[in-house]
Amino acid sequence: MLKSLIVPFLLLLVFTSCKTQKKERAKKQRITTEDLISANRYMVGQDAAAIKSYLERHELDFTETQTGLWYKIDDEGNGALVKKGNIIRLSYDVSLLDGTRVYASKEDGNKEFKVGQGGVESGLEEGVLLLRKGSKAQFIMPPHLAHGLVGDDDEIPPRATIIYHVEVLELKE
Repeated sequence: MLKSLIVPFLLLLVFTSCKTQKKERAKKQRITTEDLISANRYMVGQDAAAIKSYLERHELDFTETQTGLWYKIDDEGNGALVKKGNIIRLSYDVSLLDGTRVYASKEDGNKEFKVGQGGVESGLEEGVLLLRKGSKAQFIMPPHLAHGLVGDDDEIPPRATIIYHVEVLELKE
């Protein structure tokens, strides 16, 4: 009788042990919110370091915003200041940080959008709010302000830092 009790007990012990080990493995493999925040901070730091290195290497004087957008206004312009709700038309030239040209208004046509409505890179939205009609500027956008982790499925690769050269051609209320 003792043998008949030992076998089920051992099976129960083995089953319980396996189930506990499986739960512990699942806990170890689960990615937490803190893990994602930490990974994001790391990537943003790496992007910022790459931009700073680029600016030093090319002896460029840009200003950084709180979001991580870098900008340089080459010509202040003389028109009205861009504000949310304006419809803006820009000529532009976009390249990767390594100098590879990816888009230009000469080939693709000028860019027109309503400021504050999305539909363009968040870095571009932020940057144009620093400008006036007639302004010429450069924006360096890290991935989190450009096309993020995935790129644009066309010319801009995943996690790319991009440089915009823009001129505000037209501004409508």
